[in-house]
Amino acid sequence: MNSEKLYIGLMSGTSIDAIDTALVSFKDDKASVLAFYEHAIPSSVQVAISGLCQPGNNEIDRAGELDQCLGILFADAALSLMNKEGLAASAIYGIGSHGQTIRHRPNASHPFTLQIGNPSVIAYQTGITTVADFRAKDMAAGGQGAPLVPAFHQYQFYDKGFSRGILNIGGIANLSCLCDGASQNLSGFDTGPGNTLMDYWIHKHLNKAFDNNGDWARSGQLNAHLLEEFLTHGYFSRRPPKSTGREEFSPTWLESVLCKHPALPTEDVQRTLCELTARSIGDAVCRHLSSGSEVLLCGGGSKNQFLAGRLTDLLKNYSLGTTKKLGIDVDAVEAAAFAWLAHRTLASLTGSCRGVTGAQRDTVLGGIYPPG
Repeated sequence: MNSEKLYIGLMSGTSIDAIDTALVSFKDDKASVLAFYEHAIPSSVQVAISGLCQPGNNEIDRAGELDQCLGILFADAALSLMNKEGLAASAIYGIGSHGQTIRHRPNASHPFTLQIGNPSVIAYQTGITTVADFRAKDMAAGGQGAPLVPAFHQYQFYDKGFSRGILNIGGIANLSCLCDGASQNLSGFDTGPGNTLMDYWIHKHLNKAFDNNGDWARSGQLNAHLLEEFLTHGYFSRRPPKSTGREEFSPTWLESVLCKHPALPTEDVQRTLCELTARSIGDAVCRHLSSGSEVLLCGGGSKNQFLAGRLTDLLKNYSLGTTKKLGIDVDAVEAAAFAWLAHRTLASLTGSCRGVTGAQRDTVLGGIYPPG
């Protein structure tokens, strides 16, 4: 593969806080993030996305309009990064866009996943070949369609003879277990909620987008009975391969549990939601990574100091750090992953890992959208 080509990766995750935009080059079988930019998502668009993540009225029209709107917004993110770096479209070989997931049903009778953010709009407005719709081919091969980032984690962060976990804490948290370098033995899965429920709760009660440093959670008291009820969710007992999203860990689910605990102080709920994230992650790490392994955090949740402290307490037999130690800032990892996936697709190389998603075979992922 030509190591001199530049790619842009675009990622808007479950937290819907911004479009992460990374300029990436590949050299010596490693990715280098040359620039990173967070492109704001207007609050009205955030509300529209959240509204489509659960069944509702007039979904087709709403999804169609939002698909176009997000296509423009993703294109603007790429163009803004290029402008900041003084790059013309001719300097970028390809864009990898994950899109915005509005429904993920890997366990339906006919499993499907749906990401919006029209890639034809991105390609046309930027003048750059765009690769998108990465999950669909893996699902066609019988896989979950997610998580897709463990293959990139293996490419970027694996060290021979060294046991390491990469823990991405976004709206949903996912864990990649890097053990011996053989792709068929790579494992990874969604552990459960990351920030999504905490973000919902603090927005509802304090009108804040997120719990900065976990300060609100820190002010509350853990409710052990509520935590145990949260942990009875069936997702936690499923064996990998598995993936999840806002469909399962939704405000509706949260409120259905909380209605049995009507007198709880709101800060105690936040504290218990933080513990749910920490406990579900900690349990997953202990089951799937040997004691003494290194665990590197990335994603927005890695900057939640209270959550990180709880993980340190729960994982005393592991060495915790962040991906910055290995050269990629915690915010840029997922966007870099989709630049890498576009790089793989345009070289006609597989980007999925059947050992992670449960697919029948590894596949070349995504559709290619030329700029003309």
